[in-house]
Amino acid sequence: MTSDTQSKTSNILRQERFWGKRARSWDHGAGNNPGLVKVVDQVIASALLDKDSVVMDLGCGSGQLSLKIAPYVKKVIAVDISQNMINLLVKNAEASKITNIETMVAPIEHLSLPAASVDVIVTNYALHHLKDKDKALVVEKSFFWLADGGQLVIGDMMFGRGKDVRDRQIIGSKLALMLKRGPAGWWRIAKNAFRYLFRFYERPVSTAAWQAMLKKAGFIDIACMEVINEAAVVSGLKKQ
Repeated sequence: MTSDTQSKTSNILRQERFWGKRARSWDHGAGNNPGLVKVVDQVIASALLDKDSVVMDLGCGSGQLSLKIAPYVKKVIAVDISQNMINLLVKNAEASKITNIETMVAPIEHLSLPAASVDVIVTNYALHHLKDKDKALVVEKSFFWLADGGQLVIGDMMFGRGKDVRDRQIIGSKLALMLKRGPAGWWRIAKNAFRYLFRFYERPVSTAAWQAMLKKAGFIDIACMEVINEAAVVSGLKKQ
């Protein structure tokens, strides 16, 4: 096993442990966080959905996207690294009497599907946990998995390393907000600074970087919509 493979495996195992423990709190918090709800709504508004669509939700969590999309499409394939998340999604679907969601427990990095097997791929607040090369690989795989005319829609934390005005505004607003919280905020600054500087656990990239990845993979009609604070939605089509 190479050192790169070891590192990749370590990241996947870390995500499995983290989301396995946090599944229930995420299920409650994501549905009650106004910012996250706005991003979910924008992902859905950007997605080209119809009653015959087969949709894949990457990093589905407990179903914030899948459950809202399912009533309008033929089928949703919901994928998450955490079995606990999938269990909650199934429970939530049963409570809502939704029966057209299929689930898969798998790391996004290791996911494999037949060519042209889905019509729309959506994802929300999941891909920033991947290493940058794995982000690009998922975009490339998504192009392969999509049928002609299919669409990829990514909602996520999107900002870079402070090279442009938007990045600096986002970083500045986050610092200002945490400073107002006193000692508790100072601790969060220290913790988040470590994550940001060393790209440990969270690895956001800019909207421009996402658009470049989609273009390189072959997507056309690439669009970007800034939503709230650091969040944005990027989408692209696979030419028919």
